[in-house]
Parts: sequence; structure tokens; C-alpha cells
Amino acid sequence: MTGILAGLRIVEGSAFIAAPMGGMTLAQLGADVIRFDDIKGGLDSDRWPVTKDGQSIYWAGLNKGKRSIAVDLRSPKGRELLTALIAAPGEGAGIFSTNMPARGWLSYEELSKQRADLIALNIVGDRHGAANVDYTVNSITGFPLVSGPAGHEGPVNNVLPAWDIATAYAAAMSILAAERHRRLTGNGQRIVLPLQDMALAAVSATGYIGEAVINEVDRPRFGNEIFGTFGRDFRTKDGRYVMICIFSDRHLAALAKAGGFADAFASIEKSRGVDLKLEADRWNARAEIVAVLEPWVASLSAVEVGAALKAAGALWAPYQTFRELAGDRDAVLDNPMFTILDQPGIGAYPVAASPVQFGAVPREAPQPAPLLGQHTDEILSGILGLPAHEIARLHDEKVIGGPR
Repeated sequence: MTGILAGLRIVEGSAFIAAPMGGMTLAQLGADVIRFDDIKGGLDSDRWPVTKDGQSIYWAGLNKGKRSIAVDLRSPKGRELLTALIAAPGEGAGIFSTNMPARGWLSYEELSKQRADLIALNIVGDRHGAANVDYTVNSITGFPLVSGPAGHEGPVNNVLPAWDIATAYAAAMSILAAERHRRLTGNGQRIVLPLQDMALAAVSATGYIGEAVINEVDRPRFGNEIFGTFGRDFRTKDGRYVMICIFSDRHLAALAKAGGFADAFASIEKSRGVDLKLEADRWNARAEIVAVLEPWVASLSAVEVGAALKAAGALWAPYQTFRELAGDRDAVLDNPMFTILDQPGIGAYPVAASPVQFGAVPREAPQPAPLLGQHTDEILSGILGLPAHEIARLHDEKVIGGPR
């Protein structure tokens, strides 16, 4: 590894999104992330989306650039090997990340007996230890009851697993923070990161709880309107959709230039007694702004609308399907973050590297996700120093799995 985190080693026992994505984030920055799985495969090894022959595209996406060791997790010898791997010596080693139940042999108390300065991150459902996933956490945040069309009854679930993603990046950050603390003090520690608390912290930081308490209101649904300013979807002549926003006076001027709306905007300001350079006034006059923009967008094709908005420097974007995004030259095909990667068992498709660009270290190209147990032998020999005949015996006894 040659990335900015070269020399750091994390052992990961993970499933689903938050924990493996946190590890992948570190792997893409150059850390050696070793995930262990049972020799029969992990909990999410066949999770959708999958290829026509059942290979998990989801799993491959979240485990890029890692190494894989396959072990019989029920075997005392298998657990002994993993304990030794987690607690192996080395300045940048001794870091364990999991969203599995961290108890018994995987508990911080047991693992730290083998290495006193161990760093162990445990992602949990909530602070009480109850089971939770992104979608159950999201249900308590309030968002499902403000998402969706105005007047809709009942919750609208979020397709994007936002809380898993936020927790993944918080997990990576917390490991780096704990590793810095260890370098300064020599002390390891246990880190607990509740998925639910991650969501609640975000809801608090973005003002939703404050609004509810201070203003004593439950925010209603506003459909696709961006609350408190101006932004929404518009349908073009050829049945496509574009998002148009006004977040500053510069955006207002650019939009006026794109469609020749200066006089219409001035008329709105005069009749309503508002200043469209102000967010609150744009929100209060949103119906009048829509009445100006809607017929203009509807009279043009998506290409024509896009050309006018882009030329003027307006704040806008086209709505795209995932397939359209995959073929988008600017966003994906010509983006140096992406590489056409041939993932074994799946095929070749665009894969993103880390979005972070460091001036001192070149960005690591994305690497394929490992096959189950692909690196079992090299990990046991290279890190634990087991001789070839011992590794062969462990294979024969089915304590470990993967290519010899």
C-alpha cells in the first residue's frame, strides 16, 4: 500500500453497510484492511443487487481493496488465529472494527488481554445494544413523515441508507482519532458508535429538533420543495425533469439571464413586497417563481433547458437514472476518480476510488474486492508467521478456507 494511511492495519469483522464501508474508506486511503469471514461466507455475501448468476455487486462495492481471510468461526483454533491476527504486533496494527456482537472472544476485554493498547471499534444499533438498521433508525428521526408529496398520508421510507453511510465515515474518523491518541499516549481503547445516535446527532445538528421544540411545530410535507429557500423539480417539453435551485443572489441573476426573467422577478418583488435575494422571501414567494419558470421549462426540451441554464451559470441539474449516471461522461466516464475495474466473478464496470485528494500523496486507484479467503495463506504466513505445512494442515482440518 502506498496511500496516505500506508502502514496502518485494521482487522474487520463486518456485514451490511456501515462497518464494511468504514473499512473500505480506510483501505482506499492506503490502510491494510483485512476482513475475516466464516469459511461458508459472510452474512451479506449474497446481498442484492446481484448479477444474473447471483454474485453480489453490493458486497464487491463495499469491500474494494481489502484482503480476505476465511476461518471457521465456530472452531476454537479458528478463533485463536483471529485473536492473534487482531492483536498482532506492529506500530500501525492492533486495530479491530466490527458491527458483530462484541462479546466473548470478540469482546474488548478479552482481546485487550493479548494487546494492551488495542483499539476496538464496535458499531451497535442503539446505545442500549438493541438491534437496529438504517431503515428502523430512520423511522424514528421524523424524516419519513416529512418526505413525499404534500397531502400524502403515512410514512415515506428513504431509499438511500443515509445513516449507514454517515456512520461509516464516522467509524473511519473515530479509528484515526483513536490511533492518534494511542500514538500520543500509548493507550488503546474501546470505541462504541451507535447507529441510532449517529442519526440523532445529524438531526440535531441540522435544526430539526430545535425547530420542533422552539417553534412547537411538526414540519408538514412540502413535496419536492426545498424548505426555506427555492428549489424544486420542473418537467421539460420532452418529459424529462430538471432540478432548479436559487441559493444566492448570484444564482438568482444567472437564472434571470438564462430565461430572460429579470422583469418577471422584479414584478414579483414589487407585487409581493419581497426581496428575492433573501432566502426567506424566495420561500414565501415560491409559488410566483414557479409560475414564471414552469412554462419556460415546459416549452423546451431537456437539452435546450440544460444548455441555457449551463451557459448562464445557474444552479441546476438533470434528473438521471442509475444507468444514465453510469454513462454520464462528466460525472463518471471522464472523472479521474473512476476506473473501469474488472471485478472477478462480476465483470468490468466503473468503480470509484476515494473522493479525497491529498496534495502530498497520489490517489490510490481502486482495487477489486477479494474473493472469500483469497489472502488466507499470505496473511497467516506474512503476519502470524505460520509455516506452509501448518497452513496446509489447517486447510485439511477445515479450520481455514480459501485458495492455498
